[in-house]
Amino acid sequence: MTLSTESLQAFAHAAASGSFSAAGRRLGKSQSTISEAIARLEIDLGVELFVRGARQLQLTEAGRSLLPHAEEVLTAGDRLSRHAAQLSSGLETRLSLVLSDAYQPYEARLRELDERYPELEFECMIGEHSDVLDLVSQGRAQLGLLAAQGGYPPDIAHASLAVSAEFGLFVACDHPLAGYPQVTQQDLKGWRALRLSSVVASETPGGDLPGGAVRCWSAPDYLLLLEMAVQGFGWAALPRQLVAGYSGGRLCELAVAGWPKRVPVDVVWSRRRELGPASSWLLERLLAG
Repeated sequence: MTLSTESLQAFAHAAASGSFSAAGRRLGKSQSTISEAIARLEIDLGVELFVRGARQLQLTEAGRSLLPHAEEVLTAGDRLSRHAAQLSSGLETRLSLVLSDAYQPYEARLRELDERYPELEFECMIGEHSDVLDLVSQGRAQLGLLAAQGGYPPDIAHASLAVSAEFGLFVACDHPLAGYPQVTQQDLKGWRALRLSSVVASETPGGDLPGGAVRCWSAPDYLLLLEMAVQGFGWAALPRQLVAGYSGGRLCELAVAGWPKRVPVDVVWSRRRELGPASSWLLERLLAG
């Protein structure tokens, strides 16, 4: 069965306005055209949609039941037309953003993205440091957020954001180090360090691991490091915002000279691939702060 958009529009407008003539005025068509469109729709559906002969236009029981479905079809058609128009103007079908779970104060920007491009497929990936650069360079992600680097490959464009991440040194509240009023570099050397497995020690936010730590356990992201610290396996440099949101008060921040540290954040993209309209818009919004 093929239902015409014209017939569905006539049905919906007639039901909403209470008359064929009013529906015709809303759609810029004559009353007879609306009446014929609804008659064709009734034939296609095999049911009567309106009570004939009533003083005021009324829906039949079948009409009341089918009206929401007709409106759903019209809404879906509108979405299809809008999305097709966006694609024909160059809108990418998918936008991928890769970022560390340390840098996620961007909920408002994602809400704006959803409102502006509701049909766009969006993917958010977690990556750290060189992993972010690799995913952007390979075209796996259009944009990436990471701790500002001293230098970038020539194919990677970058810009600084107005925000920064703040890192502190944390241990479980029942860890022996938690009882120290002040923790020295030598104190840290005596206990296991927890760090990212995807990066070398020199890429740790704020520089080398404090205390020249040798004994290390590692994990691929900060959330797992946080959980390892909560279990008492060692101390870790963690984003303060992440600890506040996910530790449940089970971690204590160590008082260490030079900590906490503020880490600037960069957004990166590939020079070899042109950003689409949605990616360009998101980049501008991120840079706007």
